[in-house]
Amino acid sequence: MSTEREIVETTDRSILLKNRRFVGIKETVAYVLEDTAASLNINDFKDRYIYDVVKIDFSYLAIQNIVATVWDTFNDTFIGVIVEKTRTRWGKFKPYLLLGQFPLTILGLWYWLIPFIFPDTSTDYLPKWIFYFAMSIITETANTFTSIARAGYGSTLTPEPLDRSRLIATANLMSHFVEDVPKQIFGVIYDLVINDKVKIKLPKLFAGFGVSFAVLGACFCLYFFIVSRERVAQTIKKPSVIQGLKAIATNKPMFIQVLSSFLGGFSVGTSRTNFYIDVIGSITWKTIVGIPAFPIKFISYSFVEPLRKRFSTKSLWIFEDAWTDMLWLTVFGIGSINNNFQKKHIILPMMGIEEVFEMCVYGLRRVIPAEISNESMDYCEWKNGYRAEAMIGVAQSTISKLQQAVMGSINSIAMKKVGYVQGLKVGTQSDKTKWWIFALGTGIPIITSALGIIPKLFYPISDETRNRMYAELRERRSKVAEKMNNATTEEEIAEIADSQFIVK
Repeated sequence: MSTEREIVETTDRSILLKNRRFVGIKETVAYVLEDTAASLNINDFKDRYIYDVVKIDFSYLAIQNIVATVWDTFNDTFIGVIVEKTRTRWGKFKPYLLLGQFPLTILGLWYWLIPFIFPDTSTDYLPKWIFYFAMSIITETANTFTSIARAGYGSTLTPEPLDRSRLIATANLMSHFVEDVPKQIFGVIYDLVINDKVKIKLPKLFAGFGVSFAVLGACFCLYFFIVSRERVAQTIKKPSVIQGLKAIATNKPMFIQVLSSFLGGFSVGTSRTNFYIDVIGSITWKTIVGIPAFPIKFISYSFVEPLRKRFSTKSLWIFEDAWTDMLWLTVFGIGSINNNFQKKHIILPMMGIEEVFEMCVYGLRRVIPAEISNESMDYCEWKNGYRAEAMIGVAQSTISKLQQAVMGSINSIAMKKVGYVQGLKVGTQSDKTKWWIFALGTGIPIITSALGIIPKLFYPISDETRNRMYAELRERRSKVAEKMNNATTEEEIAEIADSQFIVK
């Protein structure tokens, strides 16, 4: 059953966008579980794990980032070509998701076992670093297959943008209830351990949580990959590498998004988790500070639809970025006066207020960029007559990984330069180091990433263009589907399918 509603009238005709639902309840539930799986981790504590449990020297980490950059640049390109040329009875992306998730999870488990393989070793113990480095390279290669496939898969679940928006909003809204739970539970136990209230060794704590969440998350993902399917078919003839590159070069929405991420990616800083642990002395305060903002985070999704009716996608994209930056700069400024960053009665209420106001735009932050990314995939089909999700994904991920590797090295060096000493008891870093930890978690990342907002001013898809694009795509797909139904020979079917896309 489907319903229709009029969205907008262009200057020359009325365009009726269909609110037809291709994705049913079972698949929607699976989509929500897969989205939830992304938050079943303790990634907020990965810095603490490497700094104080695995204990790998900052200089070694910087070297690793540089070497990994070269490898990522190489493997992203050839893996993207492989995925782009894949055609199977299960679809273009699903085989990599089904076959890649299990080995990726098994490889990831070794990450949490490094302290047991190399117990009580120094930060510059070479065999430990080599093992950590090798695991990182292997895991990253496997993850490239699944990440490229996952990005493309999301854009082919449904041909209708309204149906896709519903999926994104539903998944983000439902996963909101559990996404902070893992790190909150872990944070409380972590505080008890480092303050000698609970007698658990940190390596066991990290391994227990890390392994458990990895396995549970993998099960959720596998369930989604099994029950879901691709509904926007690919051309029978596989696009060449040149066509893939053309799709990237002519895709203005994607270029703007990538450029914005690139300029914003020059963010020098570390996790605010380090601030709560090393300056405030307890990660539990992070949970307490966030309590007033929790209901606002949920309510923010109700703002998305009315704001989208009143303002353009571009305006909302810019507003969310500028609003959040302004809030954190305010915290940084007040915290830097008279050492307020160390005064709990000042800085903690300030950060609590910041979170309340920041969460007002949380729904926009989760929905708008995801829609822009999927929109760029459809834009490729509209302009070129074929889809190139994998190559577009490669372009995005390659630039991102190159930058993250370089910035990861810079951030590792920065931590060493500000005098951070690995393995020290919580709260015993020098006052100078504590200020830098505060600055690297609040103001400095905002200042160094400020240029990322400029490309957003030039986002090219207006409401009129968007509605015309989807109207023409729907018409084109319907005509091709009709021709396919009337075709009588394999040659006719191949010729038709090679020229356009078909909605299954």
